[in-house]
Amino acid sequence: MKYDDASWHYGGDFPADLPEAAGATHIGMFLAWLIRNDYASQELIEEAEEEIELLKGEQLTGARFLLRVLDEKFTNQDLNDEGNAFTVAYYRGEDHDSRFVDDYFEEFGVDEQTMYGVTDDWEQFHRIAPRIDARYQAWVAAGRPEYLI
Repeated sequence: MKYDDASWHYGGDFPADLPEAAGATHIGMFLAWLIRNDYASQELIEEAEEEIELLKGEQLTGARFLLRVLDEKFTNQDLNDEGNAFTVAYYRGEDHDSRFVDDYFEEFGVDEQTMYGVTDDWEQFHRIAPRIDARYQAWVAAGRPEYLI
């Protein structure tokens, strides 16, 4: 299952003044959280060991990892069982509404038109990571429900 794809974002009404890579920033922040918390699949670990170490050492952002290693696509094959279950509950959600995107908008004060202007850097990642941490803890405490409300 494909959760997201940077190319879905840089088509259509994408801001002309931004590089296409800006369409990967929000995906990359969530992906970086997953990888840093050891929710990568064994296959991904074997294929991208060096890049994972660079990401964990904050030398490669999640967006750059997505573009370099995953051909812009974030799929269930990238994650282990726990990572996939949390991603379905939080990133995709029921009817494909994303609690993650809601949190991203709120944390950065952006909306669908301005979300791509968030800088792809570790400072921004460290702003959103506590929200993801809290959502993960709430999801676990609730018994890992299929959808996080």
